[in-house]
Amino acid sequence: MEGKIAVLGGTDFVMPFSALGVDTYPVGLTAGDIAESAKKIISEKYALVVVAENIAPAADEVFSAYEGMPTPCIMVVPFTTESEGFATQALGEVLKMATGINILQNN
Repeated sequence: MEGKIAVLGGTDFVMPFSALGVDTYPVGLTAGDIAESAKKIISEKYALVVVAENIAPAADEVFSAYEGMPTPCIMVVPFTTESEGFATQALGEVLKMATGINILQNN
């Protein structure tokens, strides 16, 4: 599968990806700025979107409409801040969709 990759997060998060030639969307911590960038990413039809965990809750409203679709594949990853569990929860949901069970669930 071919497609473009976008990275959404703070400047420190997106900078290494920019050096690799990936399209980056540095954002501040305001929900409006994050949602606006998320909408732009959706309109550009990226195949993979990498989102920093610390801003993922603000982008979730935009991205949640695309959860069951093959593209974009939205991957939430932790960064330098302490993990809030959002990345693990998002990964668990994707794994449940793919396998039928959430293998990361602690029950």
